[in-house]
Amino acid sequence: MASDGRVSLITGGSRGIGKAIALQFANQGVQVAVNYLSNKAAADEVVKLIEDQGSSAITVQGDVTKREDVERIFTTTTETLGPVEILVNNAGIISDSLLMRMSDDDWDSVIDLDLRSIFLCTREAIRTMLRNRWGRIINIGSVVGLRGNSGQANYAAAKAGMVGFTQSIAKEVASRNITVNCVAPGYVETDIVEDLPKELKQSIMDRVPIGRFGYPEEIAGMVGFLASEAASYVTGQAIAVDGGLVIS
Repeated sequence: MASDGRVSLITGGSRGIGKAIALQFANQGVQVAVNYLSNKAAADEVVKLIEDQGSSAITVQGDVTKREDVERIFTTTTETLGPVEILVNNAGIISDSLLMRMSDDDWDSVIDLDLRSIFLCTREAIRTMLRNRWGRIINIGSVVGLRGNSGQANYAAAKAGMVGFTQSIAKEVASRNITVNCVAPGYVETDIVEDLPKELKQSIMDRVPIGRFGYPEEIAGMVGFLASEAASYVTGQAIAVDGGLVIS
């Protein structure tokens, strides 16, 4: 599954699933640009862990909902590590509420970060990928985008939109040896899940056939595969990594 020397950019790469993906890439010999918005200390720690594994990494601050920031992120990465060959669109937020109580800001903030950002970053990434005739784009979605969830209409809409975006761009760029896929995690042991009430966590776990939450490293393993040469014939897919939640 080696991808030695390739250059990757992970948006929202300073913690949780993004951090696990960064470390997975380091294990595969991939150079990593760790994008973050505000937590520089966390991003610096990820870079240190990557460098300890013998791979190259940098931090790149920027708001991936803003075109000017996205252009700067890619320019900085290219000038320091090289052109981005593997893009992981991981940055995202939730702002849950039943629709009757959902504010315009609740809707707009989630759509901006979870959907608009992948448009901006992917558009920027494919310019070079098309010229070089190689690329991997992996979008981190959610099972909520595949089956919906009460109180998450904004998040479900963004993640479902991500699936349609993935399939459309996969068709546009496939002839240039660029694959585009979406990984849809279920409930994963991250800060968001950790903060859920105990009773709610148990009720969720009861619906997962495997009987537990996932680990960030399990999502990262799938991303690492999709970024590798071994996955060169996989494109346009939305792959659930969810312990069987979507079939329950």
